[in-house]
Amino acid sequence: MSKEFNNRGVYSLILTPFNEDRSINYNTYEKYVEWQARQGADHLFACCGSSEMMELTLDEREKLAKLAVERAGGMSVVATANLEPTWHGQLEEIKRIEQTGVDGLVFVSKGYCGDNDRLFTYLSELSTHTTLPIVLYEFPGLRPHLMDASVYGKLVETGRFVGIKDTTCKIEKIKEKIAVQGDSAVLQANIPYLMEAYEAGARGVVATPTSCGAYLFAKMYDEFFVQNDREAANLTHQQICLLDNCIDSGFCASAKYLVSLCGIDDFNWYTRGSHELGSARLKSIRAFFEWTKATGLKFYND
Repeated sequence: MSKEFNNRGVYSLILTPFNEDRSINYNTYEKYVEWQARQGADHLFACCGSSEMMELTLDEREKLAKLAVERAGGMSVVATANLEPTWHGQLEEIKRIEQTGVDGLVFVSKGYCGDNDRLFTYLSELSTHTTLPIVLYEFPGLRPHLMDASVYGKLVETGRFVGIKDTTCKIEKIKEKIAVQGDSAVLQANIPYLMEAYEAGARGVVATPTSCGAYLFAKMYDEFFVQNDREAANLTHQQICLLDNCIDSGFCASAKYLVSLCGIDDFNWYTRGSHELGSARLKSIRAFFEWTKATGLKFYND
């Protein structure tokens, strides 16, 4: 494990803003990354599922990762680096993402989780082609994606893997990985189980609402791990659950619209997927935003 890379804490997901023709709006992206860097998270996660990474070319992912590093103000940045369809393509991808200046790479499980031996061999061999810390990602877009805890434990023992974004959404499976995490960090993606996962030994979070509400996640992390104030952390967790419910339908378009309400006003909700936000859904998200202002619920740092 890298001595300089802090594998714990809040990993904030980075959305990708698109123009109406679905080209990337890089100017808005830069402003958004700067805004995200002010929210108090420990890491920025560029080129992730919430970035719509499967809809982006390697050239686009490389540019987005580079801009994230440039606009993060020295904050730690990680990015996915094994999406290309061929082995040699992935080796080229690793080199290109490394050269953007990211602090760590993220490897998806690539749909190999149905064969533990193949999964272990694939990831351990791929890891020899980088010296950067590696976070694993159970990415639901490439199934089967859920990694057996025994495989995770073996990968941790190689010393090359510093964490995993767990997407099982089952507390018993989360605890199985925690039992073998060693010096690595099990990072939780499920919001309802976040408090329970912290109590069980999870060491961080990387979840969809961090794309628009990382401030709350940083607050909860500090309350739980630094202040040791379970009551305060539980209250913040409840607020995070409300935020999660607000953006759950139509994510990630919903999160993009909420970001625009937070001050990045040229960040529209367009995606390269099939998302469509009708007038009623937009009104619902705006109602949540206005309610947070009226009640004093601060979910972002302006």
